[in-house]
Amino acid sequence: MEKAPRAIVVLLLLRLLAHFGAVALNVSTNPGADEFHVGVILDMGSLVGKEARTSISLAAEDFYAVHRNYSTRLVLHVRDSMGNSFQAASAALDLLNNYNVKAIIGPQKSSEAFFMKDIANISEVPVISFTATSPSLTYDNIPYFVRATISDSTQVNSIASLIKFYGWREVVPIYIDTDYGTGIMLDLLEALQGNDARVPYQSIIHQSATRDQMTQELYKLMTMQTRVFVVHMTSSMASVLFTMAKEVGMMNKGYVWIITFGVASLIGSLNPSVLEAMNGALGVEVYVPKSTELENFTIRWNTRFRKDNPNDPLLKLSIFGLWGYDTIWAVAHAAEMARPTKDKVQMHHMSNSTTTLKGPGNTQNGMNFLDAIFQYKFWGLSGYFDLSERQLQPTRFKIINIVGKGWRDIGFWTAKDGFSQRLTKPRSNRTYLGTKPYLNPVIWPGESTNIPRGWEIPTSGKKLQVGVCTSGGYPEYIYAEKDPIITGITTASGLVVDVFEETVKRLPYALPYEYVFYNTTENISSSYDDFVYQVYLKKYDIAIADITITYKRSSYVDFSLPYTESGVAMIVPVKKNINTTTWIFLKPLTFEMWFGSIMLFIYTGVVVWLLEFLSNNKNFCGPIPKHMVMIYFSLFAKKEMVERPLSRIVLIIWLFFLLVLTSSYTASLTSMLTVQQLQPTVTDVHELLRNGEYVGYQRGSYVKDLLDELGFSKSKIRRYDNIDEFRDALSKGSSNGGISALVDEIPYIKLFLAKHCEGYTMVGPIYKTAGFGYAFQKESPLRGDISKAILNITGGDTIIQIEKKWIGDQNKCRNVGPVTISGSLTFESFKGLFILTGVASTSSLLIALAIYFYKNKQVKSGNGEQNFEQKVKGDTIEASFIIQFTQLSGLSPGCIARNAFCSIFWNTADFA
Repeated sequence: MEKAPRAIVVLLLLRLLAHFGAVALNVSTNPGADEFHVGVILDMGSLVGKEARTSISLAAEDFYAVHRNYSTRLVLHVRDSMGNSFQAASAALDLLNNYNVKAIIGPQKSSEAFFMKDIANISEVPVISFTATSPSLTYDNIPYFVRATISDSTQVNSIASLIKFYGWREVVPIYIDTDYGTGIMLDLLEALQGNDARVPYQSIIHQSATRDQMTQELYKLMTMQTRVFVVHMTSSMASVLFTMAKEVGMMNKGYVWIITFGVASLIGSLNPSVLEAMNGALGVEVYVPKSTELENFTIRWNTRFRKDNPNDPLLKLSIFGLWGYDTIWAVAHAAEMARPTKDKVQMHHMSNSTTTLKGPGNTQNGMNFLDAIFQYKFWGLSGYFDLSERQLQPTRFKIINIVGKGWRDIGFWTAKDGFSQRLTKPRSNRTYLGTKPYLNPVIWPGESTNIPRGWEIPTSGKKLQVGVCTSGGYPEYIYAEKDPIITGITTASGLVVDVFEETVKRLPYALPYEYVFYNTTENISSSYDDFVYQVYLKKYDIAIADITITYKRSSYVDFSLPYTESGVAMIVPVKKNINTTTWIFLKPLTFEMWFGSIMLFIYTGVVVWLLEFLSNNKNFCGPIPKHMVMIYFSLFAKKEMVERPLSRIVLIIWLFFLLVLTSSYTASLTSMLTVQQLQPTVTDVHELLRNGEYVGYQRGSYVKDLLDELGFSKSKIRRYDNIDEFRDALSKGSSNGGISALVDEIPYIKLFLAKHCEGYTMVGPIYKTAGFGYAFQKESPLRGDISKAILNITGGDTIIQIEKKWIGDQNKCRNVGPVTISGSLTFESFKGLFILTGVASTSSLLIALAIYFYKNKQVKSGNGEQNFEQKVKGDTIEASFIIQFTQLSGLSPGCIARNAFCSIFWNTADFA
């Protein structure tokens, strides 16, 4: 890199030998003012160069018309770079050495700025460009460079957001191989990737490409699936590109074209025939706020431009002209604020006959001038003009749609709020993912109003390659074969194929495809992994088979939504009805439940007997043994036989317990007598593990890894190839060289049970999986449409008919589906009732004992009359407790008097 400046200067010196035409614009109206010489380098043959020259001239006039008292006056020296980097650098040397310019406005192109960066660094003269937008031009490589325009990288997020807004997943950028074209690509690719868009191909067009070369590249793009293109090139090349695209048929329905800021900003100056060719394209522009000053300036600019350029009647004022205008205001103001010394950059001839450029040896002038520009912020014609960060920072972009020979706004974009139809419309915090109503309708290429999918199967390309193979143990799902002799055509059949073909029929477009046979080997699992991997290698566009969606496979392909039931379950033999025995009536309750019920039954009888015994109930004074009385009262005691309210409370709660228990017992026993024939031999996979039973799986299935994770030893796992082997192994059982259960995916289990319904059933699912799906290449545009069609099929009757065709009528087999086992009633289920009954009985007994001892104490200390009064008083105390108890439970005394349920324990005769 050190030799580059020396070689450049040698070539530039040769250019200086020729006559160099110059135009100086001295706008000084004050004879005593100091002249501040500024160089202007533009491509006068370009649209931007022509309009910028008019804007610069008007800007200098307007600035000093407003600031008449300024002591400095700009002297503008305009040079024509002719679109050539050498010419631009030559002009810079001429301006520095012959006119001692203190600043250079331009050059116009990014490539020209790169070419003359060493001149700017050595001369220490600020270079201000309002047209060079390449992100590669930075402060790091050109310290004295200021961009009075935006960087192309500022628009990439708006483009990426637009791609995501319409749901396109693939984009092809088309750009020229210059600093301007390539500078944006890194930022654009990063922005697209951040918005889930993929770039399968980049179309690079040489800046000197002919029309035939462009046509050839367009035909190449037509053979690809992607139909979304982002065009980033100069306006002249873009005009040729779109003209050729229309000729080859790429401006028809289904295509999407997006032009970047460089072309969109000059859309008003393009030839009407070019605009007609661009019909339907979208563009990104920097938003310029409307103002009275801008309207008045536009009228003046049009008048001046027509006078200066009578041969360019179509050229209109663009934002580049506005930036040129505002740049002159910033430079003129900085010239007044920073008073430079009269240093001069000189050419020194070296002894080796080369030419070098030597700076003044003092950077103070250049830095003062830059500081003055950075500090000057104002509202210009282009909007808020602030160069404090060495470039403009746009806050809003406008999205345009080219229609007819003009264009219209369809919305605006900001980094904060995303898209909107109007800048003044209040926005919520919603992202643009849900804000499609906030963009106006678009007229797409081909005058279509429907949003293009963004991809197509190319008519001139090959058909979609659909990989198929034969299922290892279940050909009902898929069977494929290739005719090796006659036609060589691959045919496929099965449930998987029927679902796929039905899905293709429901797509809103034609999808030509052909089956490609993949020959599986003995290890089905590794073959399926290899089969799916062929999609990653782009040998197939889609792979269809009974492919389980797994995490490993999803790392290199994308899957559609599943079209089968998901999960892993077990096939186990069914038990015979062994419970129709003499003692089956004991099975509805567990041992703990029987023991607890009997103990509570005895305890309740004891409590009732004690309560009545303490109240001297004459019904307890007969010759019947005490334990018989307890049993009788716990089961058959009536209201007339018990006298105390406490006894009646205990009996009511006990009877409620008996009601619940007997109802549950009856239901459980009924279930055992009617459903017991469906009970499987095994209900839990961990039971197999604890008992050391053998389990089986389909050869090559990933279920083996699942069994390993569950803790089964390799010696207890057996593999089989087909349904007949599964059945034989299950019929033998673990003790006879077979298996106790077959662990497999539910779709396979349904097929097994459809063929062998009697004697087997499904238990589970014991493990969750994603089911079967179709494999696509990463970011395939087909995946979304196929998945939607699958939802349409699986949500209706179609999938039922397809399954009935290949699997059979599953409703005829009651064993299909999880089996519900009727178990015994456990103590845990009735714990609350046991506690309630026990607490009620114990509390009543304690209260009765307390009343009994209190009454006896009072009897011993009084006479007979007092004894009677104390008895009544004791009964009143008990009655008072009952009243308080009912109030706490939500019952009022009035309720007790009226309610038949309450009257069981509320009787005034009990207290007489």
